[in-house]
Amino acid sequence: MALSLSNLKTPGVYIDEVSTLAPSVVPVATAIPAFIGYTETGGSTSAPIPVRITSFPEFVDKFGGPFKQKFDVVVTDSGSTRTVSASAASSYPKEYCLYQSLQFYFDNGGGPCYIVAVGSYSSVVSTSHFQVGLTALKKEDEPTLILFPDAVGLFSSTEYGDIVNKALQHCNLMQDRFTICDVPTNDPDDVNTEFRNKTGANYLMYGAAYMPFLNTLYSFGVDETVLISSNNGALNGKSISAFNTAGADFNPSLYNMILGKISKLEVVLPPSGGIAGIYASVDRDRGVWKAPANVSITGITGPATLITEAQQADLNVDPTAGKSINAIRTFVGRGTIVWGARTLDGNSNEWRYVPVRRLFIMAEESIRKALDPVVFESNDKNTWMRVKSTITNFLTDLWKQGALAGSKPEQAFFVKIGLNETMTAQDILEGKLIVEVGLAAVRPAEFIVLRFMHKLQEA
Repeated sequence: MALSLSNLKTPGVYIDEVSTLAPSVVPVATAIPAFIGYTETGGSTSAPIPVRITSFPEFVDKFGGPFKQKFDVVVTDSGSTRTVSASAASSYPKEYCLYQSLQFYFDNGGGPCYIVAVGSYSSVVSTSHFQVGLTALKKEDEPTLILFPDAVGLFSSTEYGDIVNKALQHCNLMQDRFTICDVPTNDPDDVNTEFRNKTGANYLMYGAAYMPFLNTLYSFGVDETVLISSNNGALNGKSISAFNTAGADFNPSLYNMILGKISKLEVVLPPSGGIAGIYASVDRDRGVWKAPANVSITGITGPATLITEAQQADLNVDPTAGKSINAIRTFVGRGTIVWGARTLDGNSNEWRYVPVRRLFIMAEESIRKALDPVVFESNDKNTWMRVKSTITNFLTDLWKQGALAGSKPEQAFFVKIGLNETMTAQDILEGKLIVEVGLAAVRPAEFIVLRFMHKLQEA
């Protein structure tokens, strides 16, 4: 509290501390994803509660294990030789892959995140559940990314496009988050029919899409109640669990053979979980202004489909609707790399790139929160100078870190505030304090052109 000189009545020496520094802007967190999907326990189709976790063991503790997949298991005895074969009883990927997607996220550098469990494994995947999950997220301020890998169960219908549209609408409403989408096909030739035609044209700058699916190193949950097939009458029709239970069928060697065979089957996952982890690690190591691309992916053996350079040309640039798709590609000697950094608004000069959109989200939210104490302050020059200094200091720091273009601060940004500059006398009478901020965001070098020519011999 400032010292009031009018209240001095006793002789003595008094200290009055005067603040000369502008309030600071603290950058908000930029990569706190919210996973919407189904879990073994803790889910609700009508009133899900977003839960913040910081590690995969914490997720298991609160939400349980993986979905128990059914497998067709065949045991064949030929003399003294026994062989086991196993295959998934239904195609994969499918719904209920949130468990493995969380593993994927943390393995690729993910940190704190939110889980919005919109049902259990007994629930039928529905767009209404994801809508309820998005509604629940409106009450949370911290999440900055939204993804829904469990929606792969809807890939065969237009419902997935509806979820994407609602997520983009949610991001536009909240103004502080971004959507990571999975493309519902592994065939680049089917992108228009399976994704672009099923998503709308609104708020595309708030999302990015990635393909193809990825073959991962994670394990299936196994439904051990399924019955095996065998040419051995003593084994035929027995459940897998029977070989691990004390009794007449107890056979740990066979049990381990079956689980060992299943463990070699690759879990194919939509890429969004790993991509969210890459967003988090790049933000932490380089900054939100660095494109989350040209980065290798951990926890995989490779993409489910190899995308060629010619195919990516049509994915990366969509002249009709601008719905750019970021490809994940394998390069000899380099491994599997995220090879794209465009938003779904790929034809926009302003919001074409993921890091530009996310940088503005971070700056807008950080400045907004920093100016909360100014609400109801006097709308005069003293307040205007405080506000301008606060924002200018923050943007100068961003420029020094390499987030903004320009060789000096005045080339990197501007902050305008004042009567007859950003406000009229009527604005001030109506209690409006208007600030104009412009940023020269750095953009990724997407196309690097090397020009070579012959140099003529000189005498």
